[in-house]
Amino acid sequence: MKILIYGAGTLGSVFAARLAEAGHDVSLLARGQRLDDLRQHGIILENSVTGEQERTPINAVEALEPEDDYELVMIVMRKNHALQILPTLATNKRVPTYLFMMNDVSGPEAFVEAVGRERVMRGFPLPGGKREDPVVKVVPDNDWRPWELPIGEVDGSITPRTRRVAAVLEEMRGYEVDIRTDIDAWLKYHYAIIGPLAMALYAADTDQERMARTRDALVLGTRGMKEALSALRTIGVPPSPAVMRVFEWLPEPLLIWIIQKFLSIESLKAGLEGHAKAAPDEMQYLTDEFRALVHNGGAVTPMLDRLYIYFDQDTPRIPDGSRQIPMRWHGLVIPALLLVALNAGIAALILGRKDHN
Repeated sequence: MKILIYGAGTLGSVFAARLAEAGHDVSLLARGQRLDDLRQHGIILENSVTGEQERTPINAVEALEPEDDYELVMIVMRKNHALQILPTLATNKRVPTYLFMMNDVSGPEAFVEAVGRERVMRGFPLPGGKREDPVVKVVPDNDWRPWELPIGEVDGSITPRTRRVAAVLEEMRGYEVDIRTDIDAWLKYHYAIIGPLAMALYAADTDQERMARTRDALVLGTRGMKEALSALRTIGVPPSPAVMRVFEWLPEPLLIWIIQKFLSIESLKAGLEGHAKAAPDEMQYLTDEFRALVHNGGAVTPMLDRLYIYFDQDTPRIPDGSRQIPMRWHGLVIPALLLVALNAGIAALILGRKDHN
């Protein structure tokens, strides 16, 4: 397939390299120094943990022309940047499919208006990393399972085009595709998880290790996450995937412990901390979209509003290791009682068998 990757950042570079490796006719659109680097060195991907590098020659281009006849154009960039290139995409009437791979909260309307509903697909790119030109440092491939890319049609249908695009993406080494009929809800719920955590990370001076040892940042991020999930339910957006319900009912101390463990995974540092440092404008834009969406639906977000101040670089950060905000333990009472009852029941059963013998 003849493919253009529009956006030569971390994930655009990964996709271009993996699709070229799979035998597709791939071009990567870049500008300025990045274009020069690609033409001179090709794509250089570096494992963010081991430092191992792989190089892939690539056809680097600096524009999408009106008469270009790519079969698929993947737009892999921040939503606020993608909006700026819509007039360019609209001038090309020959491309049948624009796949917008990015964080998105407000929905596909701007994309549809620019290029037509029948040409729009949406998805989310994984796994993440950071660019240190000319090298792109990427989160290593999973040893235990491939990265799963969610994609879907605007109207939730599954068409021959959907399956064809999914098949192409699954030819990339280290990837599987999750065709979703609810991609809009999936993207909204994805923000509800990563948005509050990103703001809490900014509150910890965008330092993943510092956030892990600063309970106050963890508490604020956790409460912001629960609040965002609740707000989506309030405005009638069903959980996607369904497992998102778990994050709402998990007791706060347990969820904080899980997040601490997540933050301690060194291999994810390039994706989480690296992206947060590189794209605060994206996170603020998405947060603005989310707050407008849920406020218009009648939800309130006092915790997100509290976290929002940390987008301002002049706002003092939460002190390293701060533990001033008490955790809410009440959610553990019922699970603890159930555990005690279960253990008591097991003990009684064992003792009863001994007495019987």
